[in-house]
Amino acid sequence: MSWKTLDDMSLGGKTVMTRVDINVPVEDGRVTDATRIERIKPTIDDILKAGGKPVLLAHFGRPGGKPDPAFSLAQIKDALAETLGHPVAFCAETVGDTAKAAIAALPEGSVLLLENTRFNAGETKNDPDFAAALAALGDVYCNDAFSAAHRAHASTEGIARLLPACAGRLMQAELSALESALSKPEHPVVAVVGGAKVSTKLDLLGNLIPKVDQIVIGGGMANTFLAAQGIDVGKSLCEHDLADTAREIMARAKAANCQLILPVDVVVAWEFAANTKNETVAADACPADAMILDAGPKSVEEVGKVFAAAKTLVWNGPLGAFEIEPFNMATDAAALKAAELTRAGSLRSVAGGGDTVAALNNSGAAKDFSYISTAGGAFLEWLEGKTLPGVAALEG
Repeated sequence: MSWKTLDDMSLGGKTVMTRVDINVPVEDGRVTDATRIERIKPTIDDILKAGGKPVLLAHFGRPGGKPDPAFSLAQIKDALAETLGHPVAFCAETVGDTAKAAIAALPEGSVLLLENTRFNAGETKNDPDFAAALAALGDVYCNDAFSAAHRAHASTEGIARLLPACAGRLMQAELSALESALSKPEHPVVAVVGGAKVSTKLDLLGNLIPKVDQIVIGGGMANTFLAAQGIDVGKSLCEHDLADTAREIMARAKAANCQLILPVDVVVAWEFAANTKNETVAADACPADAMILDAGPKSVEEVGKVFAAAKTLVWNGPLGAFEIEPFNMATDAAALKAAELTRAGSLRSVAGGGDTVAALNNSGAAKDFSYISTAGGAFLEWLEGKTLPGVAALEG
């Protein structure tokens, strides 16, 4: 790794401008899920332990570059204090004299939360003047928001080039997990790539094919690959116009000695509804008036064998319509197999993406995965091999 961590920085008596992601769900002024706040606690604890003064930079929603009370971080302050276990002060400005005064007045052992960075139009434009105004408030910059690292914003990229910069504990954990899964993995490496459409995963597949040994393709994506081989998928979600693209991907995988694993049996139904009438049939036997909504038990058994032979697993996307029962069965069973192998110490498992995290949580498997990324877009862009501006700015 070429980026510094908190361990490389001298923080005693320093003001640490700390970029965090606390873009949490709020209803009626109350935080309904504090997971993102919980994940920044190790960074805040370590800054305070080292004698630093944590000043939090964060966005909340999309206020469009101007102040909007509906997107004020003031409504996060109490949940932040409760979850972090430290006193939290709030400043209604993000930069300028008011922010400087709030930092100067901050008692030892406390945290300061500045107002939403996106209340300033310079944030999303990565405006040099706004970045300089942020940098003028502190001595050290710490980025603990991997989930925002794919954005070249003033608080994620611009400020990092103006102050001594490092990764926070969450950022460090994300980068270490991703490096171990793709940059320097232990082979065999298997990837699970699921989801509705091949068109949204072309970059991902292109980057994974030369790096992994096997790719399990699931969800609506699998239907497109089946159809590209001349298999009738009935009324299933399918991008028939991408048949040529799917065949090109299969050819590239074969040339790279990367095995693409498609369902051998599928669960079909006649309507998209929970607990509706369904049948398990061979992958090439979908009735013309039915739709494929999940992989079948034989497919899951095959996936389990692949996992058992692997050393590293990267997972992005479900194997079926996991949101409605019983079409969560394949995703759940495969996830629990990966969790079992991870617990046994034979598999390193890294997963991420909104649907993926939801599916793994639903199955009960998430707690046993080696690492679950909550970063969404940043996780996907990393898997696609793209440079993340917020990470690149930390590299020395």
